[in-house]
Amino acid sequence: MPAAGPTPVTISCLELADPAALRPPTRPPRRDFEVELAGEPAVNRWFYERVGRDFSWTDRLAWSEERWRTWARRVETWIATVEGERAGYFELEPRGGSVQIAYFGLLSTYQGLGIGGHLLTRALRRALELGRPVRVHTNTLDGPHALDNYRARGMRIVGRRTEARLIAQPG
Repeated sequence: MPAAGPTPVTISCLELADPAALRPPTRPPRRDFEVELAGEPAVNRWFYERVGRDFSWTDRLAWSEERWRTWARRVETWIATVEGERAGYFELEPRGGSVQIAYFGLLSTYQGLGIGGHLLTRALRRALELGRPVRVHTNTLDGPHALDNYRARGMRIVGRRTEARLIAQPG
């Protein structure tokens, strides 16, 4: 894909430190929605490539299998399924006493169905068990509901910056 000129991208850093501030969705999850710990490193790459293709996730595309295995050992990876099919995932990376949501996303087929709020709630609950505060970075290239979902779950913006990025364009 050829690159266009630099595109301004706003990156927001959000944080949740108090478990009492976590706000789950008011609507109950689908009965066929499940979340389980991933058992193999290939899952990280599979989701990264498929979720990330719509949001310009490119920093890991050139990673070797060994680098993916090394990464998968450093993080907890959780998979969401709907009707037994993979729907989304999140990676939790402990960093000292805090935890970073390294990646979080849904496959395009499952976006807009109310699953994201429930998956993020599960991610935040597990992350708070591992350490505090929980942090995540999102940007204006991510899904249109990403920032709103983080804020709706009780996360607060603690930093924001804008940088120019070269974004690959189809064609």
